[in-house]
Amino acid sequence: MTVFPESLASDPTDAIPPLEERPPLCAARLTVGVLGRLTGMLLTLLAIGYFTLPAFAAETLRLRGDVTARGDVLSLGDLVEGAGTEMAGKPLFRAPALGATGTIQTRRILDAVAGLGLGPVETGGRVQVAIQRAARRVGAPEIEAALKRTLESGHGLDPRVISIRLDGEAPVLLAPVDLNGAATALDVVYEPRSRRVTGLISLGERQASLRVSGLVVEMREVAILARAIRNGEPVTAADVTLERRPRESTPVDAQANLAAIAGEVAQRALGAGTLLRVGDTAPPELVARGEAVSIVYETPGVSLTMRGQANEAGRLGATVTVLNVASKKVLQAVVVGPARVSVGPAAPQRQASAALPAPIR
Repeated sequence: MTVFPESLASDPTDAIPPLEERPPLCAARLTVGVLGRLTGMLLTLLAIGYFTLPAFAAETLRLRGDVTARGDVLSLGDLVEGAGTEMAGKPLFRAPALGATGTIQTRRILDAVAGLGLGPVETGGRVQVAIQRAARRVGAPEIEAALKRTLESGHGLDPRVISIRLDGEAPVLLAPVDLNGAATALDVVYEPRSRRVTGLISLGERQASLRVSGLVVEMREVAILARAIRNGEPVTAADVTLERRPRESTPVDAQANLAAIAGEVAQRALGAGTLLRVGDTAPPELVARGEAVSIVYETPGVSLTMRGQANEAGRLGATVTVLNVASKKVLQAVVVGPARVSVGPAAPQRQASAALPAPIR
C-alpha cells in the first residue's frame, strides 16, 4: 500500500490536472528531411545489431560433451566452449590417470565457471561429463622387439630365431601421447641356462618405464596346410603357409621348404592345419605301372629311343623295371620324365622271359 504524504490532497485525483488544463499535443509534419533522418537512424541500428549479435553469440558458454584429455590438468577450454582465448587456459580439474576414464559432475563445472566470474553455461541437459585420458600404449610386440635388440647386441642372440614369452597377461606400458620414439630395454639380465630374461622397458629418458620378465624361446619355421588335402592330391604353394613354432615342441622331420613341397602329392589324407612332415608329401609318379614308355639309350655320339612298358610305377629319379617291347627283355631304367626312362651301358640290366610276371616293388 502506497502511503501519501499529508500535503497531498485527500483525493488523489486532485493531483492530476483537468483535461482542459493540459498543454496541447504538438504534431510535427513529416517532411522529406525527417523521413531521411529516420531512415538513416533505422539503418544504423540494424548495422549495429548485425555486427554485435555474432559477438554476443560467440560469448555464449556451452558445456562440451565427452572430453579426451591429453595432459595432467583440465582447463576451462577443455570443458566449456566460448570461453575466449584469455580464459580458456584457466586450470579447473586434475585429469584421470593415463589411459583411465573418469567423470565430472556438471554442477562442479558450473561452480568453477562462476568462481571465475563468467556468466551462465548452457549444459544441454548433461548432468556429468566423461573424461578419458589419452595415452600411448606400448604393448607386447614393442616390448619384445626392444628386448630382442638388446639380446642381439649384448648377448649375440639372433632375433630372427627367438621369441620372448613375457610373464603376466599382456603387459602394457602407458605413456603420454607426446612421448615419441621407440621403446628401449635397459638393465637387461639374461640367464643362458634357464633362458630367463628381465629388463626395464623405457621411453624417453626413463620418463615412462615398466619392468618386465619372460622366457626366451628358440623358434623354427614349419609348413602348415591351409586346407584339407585328399590322398594323392597335388599340393600347391597356396595350400601351404609358414609359421614359427617353438623348436622344442616341433618334430625334427617337420618340413619348411615351400618350394620343394609345391607340386608334390599327398601320401595320405591331410586335414587343414596339419604340420607337414617328411613323408606326408612326395613327388608325383611320372611313370605308372603298365604304362607305355619311351626307353632312351644315350652314349657320347649315340642316342636311341625304343618302345617299352613299365612294370612298376616310379617318380622322377626312381629306378624301375621296364619291358623292351621289341626284344622282350626286362631292363632297369631311371625315370627322367613323364612316360620316359633312360638306360645306358653302365645301367644294370636284367633279362627275363616276357611270359614271366614282372617283379613289383
